[in-house]
Amino acid sequence: MSDTLPSNSTQIQAEKGTSLWQDAWIRLRKNKLALFGLFVIVFLCIIALLTPLIAPYGYEEQDLVLGASPPSAEHWLGTDIFGRDMLTRIMYGSRVSLMVGFIATGVALVIGVLWGTIAGYAGGRVDALMMRLVDILYALPFMIFIILLMVIFGRNILLLFLAIGAVEWLTMARIVRGQVLSLRRQEFIEAAVSLGLSRWTIIRRHLIPNTLGPVIVYTTLTIPSVMLLEAFLSFLGLGIQPPQSSWGLLISYGVETMEEYPWLLLFPGLTLSITLFALNFLGDGLRDALDVRSSKD
Repeated sequence: MSDTLPSNSTQIQAEKGTSLWQDAWIRLRKNKLALFGLFVIVFLCIIALLTPLIAPYGYEEQDLVLGASPPSAEHWLGTDIFGRDMLTRIMYGSRVSLMVGFIATGVALVIGVLWGTIAGYAGGRVDALMMRLVDILYALPFMIFIILLMVIFGRNILLLFLAIGAVEWLTMARIVRGQVLSLRRQEFIEAAVSLGLSRWTIIRRHLIPNTLGPVIVYTTLTIPSVMLLEAFLSFLGLGIQPPQSSWGLLISYGVETMEEYPWLLLFPGLTLSITLFALNFLGDGLRDALDVRSSKD
């Protein structure tokens, strides 16, 4: 009798299935580029949080006598025209650039998920009206809209987060709406309706959680576009303003002096490029990992 117990327990353990998220994590670990992207993003976030403690120099510490100097033992990435350490400037710039990327994407995530879920579940005229408004907003020039907001209300970093997030939610809304349209006729939704649950409860407990896969994937792909948009605005002089710094602002300064001081453009541009590559690698890996069809491979 005792001989059969281990085999039975082993059989039960073997037959025990894994959840969607466990299965996705297993597939994600097999993707080396996605893991590299995840490592880079986590590393940059840690550096951004610890910057005030580990930065080699003060944020506004200048050495006008030194001026712009190439990389050396004292200044690993060189200094700018005011003698400020470029490594320190890039580290502090990561705080702003990553903050813009995550917060503005969070704004777009909240608006897009709620809008798409409500439109998809309501259907009919409500869906048609809400999605026609999305189509109209798609036709508007986003860049001009953001520039007008910055000019009218001033160059405020909080407004920059909100302005970028307010124009990045449209695609998210369409993705979520498509997912909800395929979910609302499923048996578990009809069962929730038959139990008398309110529409908001169904949306909050059943529809939104079941759209998280595509939402997470698109979120990782939205962060790079938001960071590029902030960099472009800073390049035009409409984004982050001194004494604050971001990668986009540093690149803007680097472009002005690239022929004489190429390191002022090289290192901020390289940092931004590596970050964008990492986010895209992670997004592609999550897309493959959360694809249910790939579990059959």
